[in-house]
Amino acid sequence: MKTRSILTALALILGALLVPAAGLTGSAAAAPAVTKLTHASATSMFSSSGITWSSSGGCSNRNVATCTSFDQLNLTTAQGAQTLKSASGCALNITGGTETGHASGTYSHWNGYKLDFGKTTCLTNYVKNTFTYIGLRGDGYPQWQSASGNVYADEGSHWDVTYQNCGGC
Repeated sequence: MKTRSILTALALILGALLVPAAGLTGSAAAAPAVTKLTHASATSMFSSSGITWSSSGGCSNRNVATCTSFDQLNLTTAQGAQTLKSASGCALNITGGTETGHASGTYSHWNGYKLDFGKTTCLTNYVKNTFTYIGLRGDGYPQWQSASGNVYADEGSHWDVTYQNCGGC
């Protein structure tokens, strides 16, 4: 009888875990909701942490590739940049945000998951000495992963960072 009670309990638990997914349509589960920022709120966060940003076009229009925009940046991405700044102690200058012109995909710049940082000796040493080398990305760039799962790709002239989370904010 004890075995039957345990099996019943396990079935109820499994059922409770699967029921929320039953209402989903399509072949993939919905991505978790993320908080999106305006350009102004993101720049305020960056300024408060001493993070700078620059744009080759001197603009912040999300629809212009030469601009650097933070419209629709994920809150956790902005917080991840703040965590990087405080943990590394390095000067950080963002050179790419959510503007058009980057590669597409779920975890893309456009969708608010990525930032590009200007390359400095301080930042390069921090990434390479603190995070785990995980091999080459599909396009040949070397990558390092933080303990929190964020991925840093050395694209030569800058660091391309994919934030899965805020990095322990």
